[in-house]
Amino acid sequence: MSKKAKSEFTRFLIPVIEVIRNLSGSGAAGEVTDLVIEKLNISDSELSETLKNGASKIRNQVAWARMYLVNSGFLDSSIRGVWSLTEKGLNADLSLIDLNEIIKAARTKSESNATSKDDASKPGIIDESVDIQPHQTELLALLKSMPPSGFERLCQRLLREAGFKQVVVTGKSNDGGIDGQGVLEVNPFVSFNVIFQCKRYKDAVSAPQIRDLRGAMQGRAEKGIFLTTGRFTLEAKKEARRDGVPPIELVDGQSLIEMFERLELDLNPVKSFTVNHDFFDEYMQSAKSF
Repeated sequence: MSKKAKSEFTRFLIPVIEVIRNLSGSGAAGEVTDLVIEKLNISDSELSETLKNGASKIRNQVAWARMYLVNSGFLDSSIRGVWSLTEKGLNADLSLIDLNEIIKAARTKSESNATSKDDASKPGIIDESVDIQPHQTELLALLKSMPPSGFERLCQRLLREAGFKQVVVTGKSNDGGIDGQGVLEVNPFVSFNVIFQCKRYKDAVSAPQIRDLRGAMQGRAEKGIFLTTGRFTLEAKKEARRDGVPPIELVDGQSLIEMFERLELDLNPVKSFTVNHDFFDEYMQSAKSF
């Protein structure tokens, strides 16, 4: 690993632990990542940097920090999507932690678990596609390449598949950015009028755009949804949940992909198997005793 690569992801090791401690020991992956980014005051220009596969460079580095903390015993990896501290992570004196020791311990465990001799699995070589599957890269590229009207219709279909009713794409100009509207029925007695905006962005949606959508909601809907192929700035996320005003639901590029996966909307699931060597160890030992 180059010195540059090492310094880029190791800076997140301690902040990840600190943020999760402040969350009482566990937190959703996206929530932890956002708080780490805010804690380190990462600039929007740095947040806009992407890898070859289109994934966020910063979020990729945080993901690598999480992986090293798991392999060195500070984080528990038992629940997908939730980052949880172990007893070691909860009780460790952060002022005494040696980052080199974390890296060494993580690599030692990685070596012991390795089942491949390919260079990509060797310690010190970072696979830039960590946590990013090929189909996710392909899908996000497709979404970004669509014409605006096509993306609006696709969002309409996605909302319908998610349970919204009477979803209509308006496509009107000078309408505060509103691209469509629909009804979210919670139960037969409760429903909400919803308006949505969908934009194919490569970069970030800012706080003023969230305020514009909220302004367009007044008197017309109880809830708003902003869907984008890009991402939202930290200020946009704060604006979406600001006290005293109607909340705006934010759906970024990664969340769009996760919705397609959850609904299996024109994504063909592929079943695969991995071998649990721990299960067979008993029988291997037994064979040696005969």
